[in-house]
Amino acid sequence: MVPDIADLHDAAARCIAAREPAEKVRLTREAAAAFRRGELAPREEAPAPASIGDPGRPEKPRLVMPRDVPQRGLGSVEGRAAFLHAIAHIEFNAINLAWDAVYRFRAMPDAYYADWVGVADDEARHFELLSVRLAELGFAYGDFDAHNGLWEMAVKTADSGLRRMALVPRVLEARGLDVTPGMIARLRGNGDEASAQILELILREEVAHVAAGSRWYHWHCEREGLAPGREFIRLVRETVRGGVRGPFNRPARLAAGFDENEIAQLESLE
Repeated sequence: MVPDIADLHDAAARCIAAREPAEKVRLTREAAAAFRRGELAPREEAPAPASIGDPGRPEKPRLVMPRDVPQRGLGSVEGRAAFLHAIAHIEFNAINLAWDAVYRFRAMPDAYYADWVGVADDEARHFELLSVRLAELGFAYGDFDAHNGLWEMAVKTADSGLRRMALVPRVLEARGLDVTPGMIARLRGNGDEASAQILELILREEVAHVAAGSRWYHWHCEREGLAPGREFIRLVRETVRGGVRGPFNRPARLAAGFDENEIAQLESLE
């Protein structure tokens, strides 16, 4: 049993609040293992969650506007490290996002919590793999500037499970399904097989994470009597400035719960 933790929601809050990456990863792995053993569960009649705020994060990386994050080529060790750092930052945020899905949305089916605890555990493992690879290249998480776009979307969707499932997994995280294959090819083209293999593993597992978002987005739509495809496109138009950029990784998106009509409509928004 995780000491001094009353239930799964409390464990999620503690993981979100942890500032140091190693501590956040450790607490995540411990809580996920306790959940799988049946030692942590969501509490019936749990009180309402606290208002969303900033998650725990270290002093570095410095957070800047997305346009101010420098773009570096992958032909140098520093360029590849900067690229892997950007991915590590996404994974660090994804740990918080998964735990916030557990913490914030109460009275959901048991399968919902199983999905998002599993996602948090995966994201922690991805962050560890990237941290090790960064160290092999002579760098560490915090050595490059980063942006806060993922968490900003969490704040925008804190009042609605439907909006959270639509706009975080199915928009922001699904973007990784589209761009990662090209990044893997570029890393291999620059002789970095070790980094390419890490991204291949992350891509495979991120399909399942986006699929979890699709599953619970459809669950919300069914409960609220909404047409999932129409509502998704409406939310994208309303919330995502400039739409969602292609080209789209059709096989990965289809495996992750999109349908052909949704993809075609996303293409029409470009």
